[in-house]
Amino acid sequence: MKLVIQIPCHNEEENLEATLAQLPRSVPGFDSVEVVVIDDGSTDATVSVATRAGVRHIVRSSGREGLARTFVRGVDACLRIGADVIVNTDGDNQYAASSIGELVRPIVEGKADMVIGDRGPGGLEHFGFSKRWLSRLGSRVVGAAAGATIPDAASGFRAISRAAALRLVVVSDFTYTHETLIQASRGRMTVLHVAVESRHTPRKSRLAAGKWAYIASSAGTIVRTYTMYRPLRVFVSMGAVLGLAGCAIGARFLYFFFTDGGSGHVQSLLLTVLLVVVGFFCVLIGILADVIAGNRRLLEEVLWRVRVLETGVVSPTSAAASRQLPVE
Repeated sequence: MKLVIQIPCHNEEENLEATLAQLPRSVPGFDSVEVVVIDDGSTDATVSVATRAGVRHIVRSSGREGLARTFVRGVDACLRIGADVIVNTDGDNQYAASSIGELVRPIVEGKADMVIGDRGPGGLEHFGFSKRWLSRLGSRVVGAAAGATIPDAASGFRAISRAAALRLVVVSDFTYTHETLIQASRGRMTVLHVAVESRHTPRKSRLAAGKWAYIASSAGTIVRTYTMYRPLRVFVSMGAVLGLAGCAIGARFLYFFFTDGGSGHVQSLLLTVLLVVVGFFCVLIGILADVIAGNRRLLEEVLWRVRVLETGVVSPTSAAASRQLPVE
């Protein structure tokens, strides 16, 4: 059994050394522990720090690709070196490495496919009031979209089984945290949460320009991801709302038509027709999108099989592994 800890980095020379020094050299349930540093186009000495610390696996990018793409490149690298379980942590030393043993335990015991480190963001003192409130709200929104209880949706401290990692597909260019949770839950993977320690990092987030930019980007990712996995529900709901609104306005027009001849209410009739027609087309788009989603699921299955052939057999140590088809 091999545990691989991946660390996406962008200009983390000041924090990476401390992060690497605190990583465990052995974890119960694993024969070996390795580290992969994924450099996202750093312009400082991040790579040099990793090299001096003895990191054998460094994945470099010539330019900045963003957190989501860096995460995916890291997962691919971990799978290629034979990871049975992948732990993702940040290079800014935000997450306590001492929690890694607890983080991976549910996967080792075969109880989970993905485990999220719950920082308890609603009670973190170094989070301001607005950030605590938004963290709770965001986690509830992601949980509703995923159909699961998710206390800390934005946490990047997570463990992923090999079987689950082989099936993850990240479309977003912004962040992987929300998308992978929705995908895992909708893909019938078992997602659990364990309480972990986290530290205050004084530097500003490099993920977004500000709080509102982060909210807008996160909201877009959640809506797009949910629509990918539930297109029929999304578009039929939109069509139903528009259709019902059109019918209500049409009923208003009929009332005035039979009471005073409908004079001066032609606009209501036109709006009724417009809303009903648009609602009908939303339903049609939903049906078409559902067919496309079926094709996407087939492509994901093909991608999974290609990854298995490229990286080796599926690890039998996860809950998801027992649900996969054998590969000869």
